[in-house]
Amino acid sequence: MQFVGKTIDEAIELGLKEMNLEKSQANITVLAEPVKGLFGKIKVMAKVEIEKIVDEKEKTAEFVKEIAKFLDLDVNTEVYEKGDKTVIKLVSNDSANVIGYRGEVLDAIQTLAGASMNIGKKDYKKVVVDCENYREKREDTLISLAKKLEEKATEMRREVILEPMSPYERRIIHTTLSDSQTCTTKSEGKEPNRYVVIVPFDKDEFAKPYNAGRNKQDGKGKRDFNKKGKGFNNKRRDRKPSGFSEQKKKSPLSFGTYLGNSLKDK
Repeated sequence: MQFVGKTIDEAIELGLKEMNLEKSQANITVLAEPVKGLFGKIKVMAKVEIEKIVDEKEKTAEFVKEIAKFLDLDVNTEVYEKGDKTVIKLVSNDSANVIGYRGEVLDAIQTLAGASMNIGKKDYKKVVVDCENYREKREDTLISLAKKLEEKATEMRREVILEPMSPYERRIIHTTLSDSQTCTTKSEGKEPNRYVVIVPFDKDEFAKPYNAGRNKQDGKGKRDFNKKGKGFNNKRRDRKPSGFSEQKKKSPLSFGTYLGNSLKDK
């Protein structure tokens, strides 16, 4: 907003009073110096522009609320610092949809929030978006899982492949096993299907990896039609196509792009 006065100080004072701000809460730009004419009369008034300084944390929290609104989610936000992180807590009566399946909605919002806060910044600031203490509960689950699969990988002397996870969750696995005496970890694949592999030091080079994240049916979510008594028999498989093709299934909605908060995990 722009304000004028006989002097720069007067213009600033008028502006701060109208905007109900302290000087420390405002960015002030002088647009015009006062110019006096004959006999000391003011020919040109002083002009300043005043903008409220918006805290980056509050700005990001408002951005998160706009994202939630776009997703038809009604949320309120609470912002606080926790160590080197800015935590944005979402409060909602629809927390299940705010979190999403295994936190995918929460992860997507967190990714955008991290990008918003860090765009154009040299120093990276980590942003965590949480709801119903989901992050802590999920972290406890992943730590427990990592330790169990560490034991399995060590016992079998085989690599153990975990299901695809977000960069945030993969870092939890890496951190948990960073001091392991029997295994190391690495990430493979491409987003959004990047996953962690637990590799035992005493690995059997001839053993195939154990896929801990496979589907219970056959590892790929498909039935095995070659087993006797199940699926189609040989005669049926030899029949000619009927002319009707199965409609392609649509892929489920997935938030697969990781920005801002998605630093390289390993």
